[in-house]
Order: sequence, then C-alpha cells, then structure tokens
Amino acid sequence: MSIIRIDDLTFAYEGAPEPVFRGLTLELDDTWKLALTGRNGRGKTTLLKLLSGELDARGRIHAAARFARFPFAVEDATLPARAAMAAVCGAEDWRIKREAGRIGLDEGALDRPLATLSGGERMKALLSALFLIEGCVPLIDEPTNHLDAEGRRALGRYLAGKRGFILASHDRDLLDACCDHVLALEGGGATLLRGGFSDYLRERERREAMERAEEERLRGEIRRLGEAARRAGEWAGRAEKAKHRTADSDGRPERGYQGHKAAKLVKRAKGIERRREEAVEQKSQLLRHVDEAGEVRLRPAPYHAERLCGLENACVRFDGRAALRGVDLTILRGERVALLGGNGCGKTTALRLLTGEVAADAGRVWRGGGLRISVVPQDASFLRGDLRALARERGADVTQFFTILRKLGFSRAHLEADAKELSDGQKKKALLALSLCESAHLYIWDEPLNYIDALSRVQIEDLILRCQPTLLFVEHDMAFVRRVATRTVELPGAGEN
Repeated sequence: MSIIRIDDLTFAYEGAPEPVFRGLTLELDDTWKLALTGRNGRGKTTLLKLLSGELDARGRIHAAARFARFPFAVEDATLPARAAMAAVCGAEDWRIKREAGRIGLDEGALDRPLATLSGGERMKALLSALFLIEGCVPLIDEPTNHLDAEGRRALGRYLAGKRGFILASHDRDLLDACCDHVLALEGGGATLLRGGFSDYLRERERREAMERAEEERLRGEIRRLGEAARRAGEWAGRAEKAKHRTADSDGRPERGYQGHKAAKLVKRAKGIERRREEAVEQKSQLLRHVDEAGEVRLRPAPYHAERLCGLENACVRFDGRAALRGVDLTILRGERVALLGGNGCGKTTALRLLTGEVAADAGRVWRGGGLRISVVPQDASFLRGDLRALARERGADVTQFFTILRKLGFSRAHLEADAKELSDGQKKKALLALSLCESAHLYIWDEPLNYIDALSRVQIEDLILRCQPTLLFVEHDMAFVRRVATRTVELPGAGEN
C-alpha cells in the first residue's frame, strides 16, 4: 500500500474562462478500486491525464507507483493483437493469453491484426495489456463505449478481481460491481467516500436534504434578522434625534442618558446586521454542488389511438448481410419499451425503420396517422453552431432548452459556446434537451446516455418517470433500463431465426 498525494493542484486549459481545478488537495490509496465520477466537464479525464503526466499543472502529485492510462495509442495496429499487447506490457505470451481469457477476449482474436478487431475486442485486448504492466496503477477512462450489456457485466467481473485502479465511467452498474471507493468531482470541490456508486448517491441525497433544510432555516433567519435590523435602526435613529432635542436647565442638549441610549441602540443594530451577514455567508456555502435550474417538464402529446406504430416480420439487409431478420414489434400508447440484444442484432436498424430513415427489404412497417416522433440519434458529432439558433431551427423554446441544459450541468459559458466545441457528453445532452422540448406522441432515442454523466442519467430517469412519455429506446445502461422500461424486447442476432 502507498499513498497518492495531490497538493494544491491548479489547472486550466488555454483560453478557458475558468480553471478545471483550483487548489485541489487529496490523499488516495493506490490499492483502492476507485470510481471517478462527476458531471461532464468537471475534469475526470483531465485528472487522469494529470496523474499520467500527459498534462502539466501547478501544484504537486506524489506517488510511489507510476500511472498508465487507458485508452492509449498503439504504435503499430497492423500487428497481431498478441504482438501489439506484448509491445505495450512486455509480458510473456502465456500471460497475455491467460489475461485475455480472464477479460473474455476470444483466443482467436489474439492472432488477428489489432486494427481489424471490433471496438469491444480492441478494448479488451488493450485493457488486459494495461493490467499486465508491472508496477503501475491503471487509470481507466470510459471502457464501456463499445460494449453491450453482457460485455459490461463481464468487464465488471474482471475489474472486481483486480487490485488498485482508478476508473472513470458513467455506467452505475459497472461502478457498483467493481469499486470500493468513490471520488466525485462536484461544483463545490471533490468528495471522497468509501463504498460503491449507489452508496455515494444515497449519501449525496442525504447531504442535499440536510443542506436544503439548513438553507430554509437560514432563509427564515435572514428574513427575521433583516426585519430586526430595520426596527433597531429606526429606534437608534429616533434615540439619536431625541438626545439633541432634550435640554438641561441651562438650555444645553442632554447628552447623558439619551446619548447612552442612542449609542446602545446603534450598537445593537450593527450586531443584528452582522449576524444577518453571517447567516447569508453560511447560506452561500450550502448546495454549491447542486444545480438550481428550474424544474424541467416533458410535454408528450396525447395520441388518439392505442397502437402507435410497429414492425411485422421486418427484414433489412445491408451489402448482402442481414441487419434485421423477421422482427415483430408493436408500440402501444404509454409504453416505455427498451430494445435489447447483443451488438449487431439490429436494434438501431429497427429504430430507423420506424422513423423512416431506412426501408424494409421484406415485411411491413406501419405508423399511425398523424404520428409525431421526436428522435435522438446515436451519433451527436454533427452538432455545429450557436445553441440558440439550433433550438429555433427545431422549433424549441430557447428558455426551456437552456433550462434543461442548466439542469443537466451546463455552465453559462457552455450555453454560449459553438456546439462543435462541446464535449461528446454535452453534445448528447443538447440532442436530448431538444427532444425534451418537443411535444411528440412518441420519443425514439438511440443510446441516449452515451457519454452522459451518471448524475444526469438519474435526472433523466426522474424526468421520464414524472412525465410518462411513450418511449422506444436502445440503451446499454441496465440501471436505466430497469428503472425506466415498462417492457423489454430482446432482438435475436441478425443471423438467427
């Protein structure tokens, strides 16, 4: 066991309006299975890059072990995977084969060029190589991006058997499966907690409830002290005037009793005002990590019929390959349906059939008359330009759009930025916010939570449960599926009957 010490760490990107970290001080144990969480843009990846030495900052980082960060570039991706892994970690072939088996990488993949592996296979190969590097603390940044639900469960089991790493991920089930400590980067600083992500969420909710109660108490105290200060000021003013109006037997102003009384009342008024300022300062320290944007409402439109749309024995082929085979699906009013299945089974294709983006090669696609559909595509990289203009193009209310984005952790600077400068998670939030602003009969979302932080995921779940839209979605975050879906539909593999 050794300690990782971070002392007075300050870092800002060039041209950024404010630093990512200012005076960050922490002590971490390098044997912890540490979950790194926080809103998009709070600095999770930046902190991993600072630890690995990829970025320089003011302050000091001290650790006995060195750090290695995933994902990382591979010098020659044309090499067989086992050779590319050996170049990274220097391990013997038998150890590479054993580690690949532990993470669930098929042995045959080891002999294929790394560049030809699927995203999930490549992740498994490089992550297992990372854990074979001697004497390093692995830093793991979003390893689930190319994994389906079963792949994520397998990754959780693999990481649970490891000792000492820092994992940045938005997948709550993964964090709960393998982590024993949580470091949350919040608006008010960093919070360190022993336990899994669910423990952190419960503690955060408890802390917020206590702080809201204390804020309400202080709000009342500030009102009471403000009124008391006003009255005391009036009394002091009257006493000050009275001391000049009162005269002794020689006609001189009486400064004794009245003067003492006036001074006492002035002192009291100042004391009350000082207590009020202290209460205001205490209140300002509360809820710094809580987003205080107004409540967000979804506006689903009522549909006249029970059945909205569906597929009947639908088949789609791309370049001679079956992308979807013989799928039957009906969406009913008020349902929230999750399409499940492994990578390549045609979940996105099924959604695109219903939105009219692709045509079926066989079978039938039907949509009810006048059906309005709001779509969130899987890819958000196309977003460009001013966010206000983007909202107006979609017919969205700009105030509502910005309120949703503020609720999901956007700063005011992010609202004014060109969309192309936003992070992947922020772009996805912008697409979700646009959809939430639309009054539709059916919402179709394709992997809506890609790159979105865990706290925002919880907020989106709460919103859906509160507003009850009819929703068809594809999502690998099984915590989201369990909480939101009223029904799940498992699609067979494209090559299955």
